[in-house]
Amino acid sequence: MADRTSSSITVKAGKAEIMAVIADLEAYPKWASGIRGITVEETGEDGRASRAKLSFDGGVFIDTIGLAYTWEGDDHVTWKLDEPGSVVTKLHGSYTLVEGDGSTEVTYELAVDVRIPLIGMVKRKGEKRIIDSALKGLKRHVES
Repeated sequence: MADRTSSSITVKAGKAEIMAVIADLEAYPKWASGIRGITVEETGEDGRASRAKLSFDGGVFIDTIGLAYTWEGDDHVTWKLDEPGSVVTKLHGSYTLVEGDGSTEVTYELAVDVRIPLIGMVKRKGEKRIIDSALKGLKRHVES
C-alpha cells in the first residue's frame, strides 16, 4: 500500500474551525457523500475519536470498517484500518491543515486496498474521486 493519492483545497476558515468539522465524525453523512454513518466507539483524552466504525456506499460496493485515529492538535489527523470489512482490506488516510492569511489549505491523502483485484490506475482513480468529493463537501460545509 505504498501508493497514496492526495489532493488539496483552500477553505476560507481557520484550521481550528475546519478541524472541528473533521473531528465531528458522526456528522459526516451530512456533508461527505457516500458515508452512510459513523459511530464513535472510543475517544481519547482530548475528546476526539480514537476508534470508530464507518459504513459507506462506494457505488460498486457497500462496506463497514473499523478505523483508529491519531490527532495532532488542529494540524493533522491520520486514520488507519483496524477492522477490515468485507471488501476493504487496508486503508490509511490523513488530513493536513496549513493556515494562511484568512484561509487554510487542507490536504487529504488516502490509500486503500480491497479484496477485488484492481489495476493501480483504477484504484487511484477511485481514491481520487473519494478525496475530491470529501474535500469539496468539507469546503461547502465549513464555508456555508
